[in-house]
Amino acid sequence: MQAIRIAAALVLLLSGAASAADLTLRIEDVKSAQGSIMVALYDSADSFLKRPARAARLAAAAGAVDLVIKDLPAGEYGIALFHDANDNGKMDSNAMGIPSEDHAFSNNALGTMGPPTFSQVKFSLPPAGATATISLR
Repeated sequence: MQAIRIAAALVLLLSGAASAADLTLRIEDVKSAQGSIMVALYDSADSFLKRPARAARLAAAAGAVDLVIKDLPAGEYGIALFHDANDNGKMDSNAMGIPSEDHAFSNNALGTMGPPTFSQVKFSLPPAGATATISLR
């Protein structure tokens, strides 16, 4: 019986140590309240711009919008987002494949002849959580 109590106490202690972090994201320079802001959170270079670990859609508001992504394990992440002004659920681009809707990446990273790499957009999320600001362009 004593062994069961000790095991239960260890489980409670260890489960408290593995608490999840919240990421608060402030998205600035939203040009209009039309449409939605589409956010994708990536947790590795292999999944970057392919398979988000989390995704969110929130109503656009001229100026800035805030989003809290809850219960993330501490670690490295990267964010890609865009203002889906016409609310068609996809990033629109011109005939050359260049995005025609405002978009941005974490660290306000810019790519050269295409999107930035995961190493350019990655940031560290500590166990206590973090706040990041990204400006649309």
